[in-house]
Amino acid sequence: MLYKKPGRPEEGELVICTVKRILYHSVFVSIDEYINIEGMVHISEIAPGRIRNLRDYVTEGKKIVCKVLNINHQGNIDLSLRRVPLTISISKMNDYKQEEKAEKLLEQIGKELKMDLKKVYDEIGYKAIEKYGGLYPFLQSIVDKGKNIIEELKPNQKLAELIFNTVKEKIKPIQVSVSGILNLRTYSSKGVEDITNILSNAKDHHVKVSYLGAPKYKLEVISRDYKTAENMLKGFLDIINGLAKKLDCEIDFAKND
Repeated sequence: MLYKKPGRPEEGELVICTVKRILYHSVFVSIDEYINIEGMVHISEIAPGRIRNLRDYVTEGKKIVCKVLNINHQGNIDLSLRRVPLTISISKMNDYKQEEKAEKLLEQIGKELKMDLKKVYDEIGYKAIEKYGGLYPFLQSIVDKGKNIIEELKPNQKLAELIFNTVKEKIKPIQVSVSGILNLRTYSSKGVEDITNILSNAKDHHVKVSYLGAPKYKLEVISRDYKTAENMLKGFLDIINGLAKKLDCEIDFAKND
């Protein structure tokens, strides 16, 4: 019973759909995030170029990510599959799967307290979605900020305790990695000492340095989000560039994709 939004999607919105019927020139889908809403994808919006057989691209039961193109006065919804970039489609589908997992976790918690899923939604689920935009962002906020995230929504105490303990056990903090290869050369008689001095600040900036064989070093920062990780790495690079210049060392850095 994954939570479904009331009403209709907006033009331009990306939606998760399930293919229901495939006709000669169109595909009919259910829009899974909304209650009893269907849409249509014309053959011209399935993929670029000429399409001989729609079943080469979609099959009944397949989940796809579509863009809402138009909603007419009768409420008919035109969708596009081809206008959704692959990376965006993967991201949207991953978010949907995370919501499914979060709901399943709350369902298991409810069973332990002899509460069905509807009761769990009434007690905390709907409030979590309203405040955090989804169940998974709510659970991730608990990981990041603690039990007060649950208590703000005022569920019963037994449910709050079990959610907190289960989340601590089952959900790990989100981590991202930013890395690159540092080339560091010195022709000084004190070369080893100079390089050690240049790299000595790595721990203070939460940068992991791995020796790959002279003159290469891998630099890596792990953080909650890319912007923070990139700023931490940039701060460290600014410092070692200054030190390398003072010690007459050659330095360059190439960030990994």
